[in-house]
Amino acid sequence: MTKPYFSAVSGTPLAASGPPRFQSFDLLATLVAVVRTDGSVVFANAALEDALGISRRTIEGSQLPECFTEPQILQNALEGASSNEFAALRYDAWLRRVNHEPLPVHVVVAQTDQPGEAIVELLPLEQQAKQEREERLMDQAQANKELIRNLAHEIKNPLGGIRGAAQLLQMEIDKDLSEYTQVIIHEADRLQTLVDRLLAPHRRPHLVGDVNIHEVCERVRLLVLAEFPKGLQLTRDYDTSIPDFRGDREQLIQAVLNITHNAAQALAERMAAGDAQITFKTRIARQVTFGKQRYRLALELHVVDNGPGVPDSIKDRIFYPLVSGREGGSGLGLTLAQTFVQQHHGLIECDSRPGRTDFKLLIPLP
Repeated sequence: MTKPYFSAVSGTPLAASGPPRFQSFDLLATLVAVVRTDGSVVFANAALEDALGISRRTIEGSQLPECFTEPQILQNALEGASSNEFAALRYDAWLRRVNHEPLPVHVVVAQTDQPGEAIVELLPLEQQAKQEREERLMDQAQANKELIRNLAHEIKNPLGGIRGAAQLLQMEIDKDLSEYTQVIIHEADRLQTLVDRLLAPHRRPHLVGDVNIHEVCERVRLLVLAEFPKGLQLTRDYDTSIPDFRGDREQLIQAVLNITHNAAQALAERMAAGDAQITFKTRIARQVTFGKQRYRLALELHVVDNGPGVPDSIKDRIFYPLVSGREGGSGLGLTLAQTFVQQHHGLIECDSRPGRTDFKLLIPLP
């Protein structure tokens, strides 16, 4: 039995529309129409229906070029596809919408295997930028993982030799000089601790069990308030309908704690003034695409603070290892948080400006 699709325009199940070969387009997040070369719509998917704000029954049979602020560009593209001038054409345009401002989209016109027919794919430019940003984050995280593992192993091997040599040297020299060997031993131990932290996500097994995200948030809340008892308000904005999911509870606690702890440290001035605030906000996101995959449901956890914001100089690099906006910071907290969330097939995004920084954790739900 075919699974029904739901329209955001009417909120009701969508009946199968058009030939069966088109129905899989309803699973796509991008806006898709199948049109004849005269511009008339044969099929419109659910995403296009929602974007235009009109039913697909109204769209199908209408002239798709008329949905654009400059109809002639699409009409010329369809004629070019019909005459085999190109296999695919791309350009940017503005899509008209009912009761909304025009939407900037990237248009892709491609031939199909049927004569006199073309597929028009519309990708909202803000969505395209978001997907590109997510892909960069995923690629960056993978590169970080390889870099960290290789670098940590390269550091770890000589560290033992350095520490051992310093201990032997300490036994042979005067006590007056032993403070220098103690410095070597101390620094070797400090680097060993750093290496262990770098390797921790890749050494520890992924222990999967039922996770309640609000229990995770409450655990983090208690830990942070215990460390910062004065001048900080940590508020909750929970959607209690969010179901439990399978995951590693301790890893998620560590990920949320790293983000929240960073936020609390950035709020030092506001704590002194007594108006520092961090908010945990949970929501369910529906039909979302991230990490190059589309999910029916996903958990959104926002950690929002009213601090000074992430410095512009590191905004694009905050998830890189050893990058920190705070003097004395290790630059590992966000890197490890991103690694732990990605081990749950999720992603962390950051939106920051002075007065408001929002770290959003996205994790697929069953």
